[in-house]
Amino acid sequence: MKTILRLFPGIIILLSASAIVCAHGVSGTDAEFIEKSTGIQLIPFIYLGAKHMVTGYDHLLFLLGVIFFLYRIKDIGVYVTLFAIGHSVTLLYGVLSDIHVNAYIVDAIIGLSVVYKALDNLGAYKRWFSHQPNAKFAVLIFGFFHGFGLATKLQDFTLSEEGLVANIIAFNIGVEIGQLLALTFILIVIDYWRKTESFIHQAYAANVALMTSGFLLFGYQLSGFIINQ
Repeated sequence: MKTILRLFPGIIILLSASAIVCAHGVSGTDAEFIEKSTGIQLIPFIYLGAKHMVTGYDHLLFLLGVIFFLYRIKDIGVYVTLFAIGHSVTLLYGVLSDIHVNAYIVDAIIGLSVVYKALDNLGAYKRWFSHQPNAKFAVLIFGFFHGFGLATKLQDFTLSEEGLVANIIAFNIGVEIGQLLALTFILIVIDYWRKTESFIHQAYAANVALMTSGFLLFGYQLSGFIINQ
């Protein structure tokens, strides 16, 4: 565990780099299954939702930023619930109502959500504006954008109308399961990390890495938007 703690800031940087490359796309095998599936497929879609969240580094980086300085389980539960409500609403609404949002723009905003939370953790808003934005409201709003990010990936496929509602709900349940699994691991590691003498110094470096990754993700997606116009 001590080795993991020493490497944790580096792990964050690696996850940040992975977010730029992978974001939250759907792999070839999974994409083929989604295209060909018909009828109600609850278990497979729960699995796909969980896998999608666990490998969705941009979402995980944002959640890491959200819980970084939260010590009470009650507070963590409130923020994670707000995020879950936000992304569940727009994921279900976006897919079931067939509302299309440009994936590059949504993912660029998701990148900015990582920047926002990192700056919040660094105390930037109090220093710059002498005001602390409502953190709960911000998490809910960014949760909406993260949900649209998930929806845009599913909208890339021709989804069968047969069993669509049940399958999308199952996918969303899977997303929540994946989120809980990922957060459990993150909380275990970060709880041990906080007990070390080097936490405060490394925490600054970790949040700078989060901020940098958010800017890179924003730039990468914005470039994709411009190139594909």
